[in-house]
Amino acid sequence: MVERIFTQTFGVVAALIEKDGKFLLVKETKEMAKNQWNHPAGWIDLEENPMDAIFREVKEETGYDFQPTHILGIYSLLNTRLVEKFGIVFHPIKIIFLGRISENQEKFMEDEIAEVKWFTPEEIENMDVDTLRDLDIKQMVKDYFAGKKYPLEILTHTTQE
Repeated sequence: MVERIFTQTFGVVAALIEKDGKFLLVKETKEMAKNQWNHPAGWIDLEENPMDAIFREVKEETGYDFQPTHILGIYSLLNTRLVEKFGIVFHPIKIIFLGRISENQEKFMEDEIAEVKWFTPEEIENMDVDTLRDLDIKQMVKDYFAGKKYPLEILTHTTQE
């Protein structure tokens, strides 16, 4: 695995998964976001197609297979609240996918995720910085209900050899 470099922007994929008016979030166990809720998300690995990354991340973090249908948007999160703890600013560029999950849930990565749970939009809106890892998730929920979505074809992945 390539070393993660936080001193520059980095690419992340995430899924905003809605079912019956609730959204699927995962409780993280890693030091940086311990016991905070987040949407299934993670770095795009070097040489990885973002579509492959979202399949992998949702499966690893929730145990569900994910079928993307649209892109909600591309979000730039300038996170300065972790400077005191880690000494750097985090700046992910996040491609947020919408889609469906499988009916059957398999085991998720318990070394990274403590719990998988559904939340109402109101519950998410009431979360603070100690409960919700990235507050931009609140805006994503609002954008979802505003009907924002883009075709998957806006994402182009090319390999140049």
